[in-house]
Amino acid sequence: MTYEMTYERNEVIPGLVLNRAASTGVLLRLMRPEAKAAWLWLCRRAELPAAVVDAFVSHPDWRMRASFAQSEVAPAADRARLVDDADRRVLLELAHGPTPFRAVTEPLPDAVYTRLLTTADPEVRRTAAMSPSIPARVLAGHTGHHDPGVRTGVCRAWDALTPADREALLGDPDAAVRAAAARHACRTDPAHTDGVLAAMTPVHRREILAGACLPRATAERLMDLDDPYDRQTLAGNPSLPPDLVARLAVDPEHDVRRAVSARPELTEEQRAAVDHSVRRSDALRPLGWVLALDGDSDALRACAASAHRWLRRNAAVHPALPADLVERLAEDEDFVVRLMICEKQPDAPAGALLRTVLEWDGRSVHDMLRLPQFPGKGLARYADHEEPRLRRLAVEDPDTAPEVIERLTRDEAVWVRRAAASDPRLTRERIEELLRDPDTARPAASNPRLAEADMHRLLDAVAVPA
Repeated sequence: MTYEMTYERNEVIPGLVLNRAASTGVLLRLMRPEAKAAWLWLCRRAELPAAVVDAFVSHPDWRMRASFAQSEVAPAADRARLVDDADRRVLLELAHGPTPFRAVTEPLPDAVYTRLLTTADPEVRRTAAMSPSIPARVLAGHTGHHDPGVRTGVCRAWDALTPADREALLGDPDAAVRAAAARHACRTDPAHTDGVLAAMTPVHRREILAGACLPRATAERLMDLDDPYDRQTLAGNPSLPPDLVARLAVDPEHDVRRAVSARPELTEEQRAAVDHSVRRSDALRPLGWVLALDGDSDALRACAASAHRWLRRNAAVHPALPADLVERLAEDEDFVVRLMICEKQPDAPAGALLRTVLEWDGRSVHDMLRLPQFPGKGLARYADHEEPRLRRLAVEDPDTAPEVIERLTRDEAVWVRRAAASDPRLTRERIEELLRDPDTARPAASNPRLAEADMHRLLDAVAVPA
């Protein structure tokens, strides 16, 4: 294949990163300063060769190393190698860790967190102490840390602390540590609740309204809050007395009544008696009490069988949902329940995945198409469908004829053309044509039909040195 200098650098370079056939040599070349458009994409590539990981850790540009420290897909053991980095900006990124969308990050090794918590740089220490991925067991070992910023972070591990450590933090000489300790202590000890509420801003007090153990007098006073969002939050508080729950069940605000209807102690009859509704478009917060249930518990099964859509939606995202409940909720009457099964359950039934992809066009569809059980066979029938998003599905069928794939690369809809451009059933000549089109250059560069020599020539064409 021959190339002309007509390619969009910022399209071809990320496309090569995404190419499953890209060799170690190609990936290493993409780490050159002239290929900065690839750096963020490289950090998002899973299962990097060892030589590429080595190059990340020793890269001369701190931004490349910092990006790797924030990688959502790199193994924690690989990211941990940056603990010896000389640039505090890299250490700050490592200490904070990645924050993937709707996913949990693999924590760094305990010894690495200990080094970060005990480093001489106070900002790195405090960032590590507040990391969303640091395990509670690590924080619990630093209740006597000399840095009050770290001790404030240690309070997040409240349930893992000994009674003596909790008392020490509640009586800490630093006011910020005492306040953080009280915010956690008030979940089980009402003696701290009023003081915490008095110190909180209206925006931040909702966390306390949701989970604090409320004295009777405090609960009665909060019933008269003017802000309906505050009352809605209060309606889910597990310590709220039954008579006050009953008052909120007839609140003039619908969302307050709906929050009452999802309380764990209610029977199905009591839930149905609360005037509320759950619509398809309602973006409802997770119910912590449902997600905390044991996967084999009768309570989780009751949620999955409940007439209350909000409970079934939460059961659908439970990380330990039994297989029979996955099958059951995959056929639920509520679209959002079915969607949550397809988004959150790795063993979602193939039929449910196909039905969801056919009737919905959200951001998670791409992930569903990548699941090994997704039923691609037969999707060639959509190649001439009037809807572009369905024509695009024909590319997922292993039996779609090469000439149909080639025709889809000329589709009027750009998303269809891009989907087809990465298909290895295309001829190398057609791939070359697609590489010259700014709309399809990126997916064409990710086409595994490209040989290694082709990829290097592409890099030559966009002036990335060997």
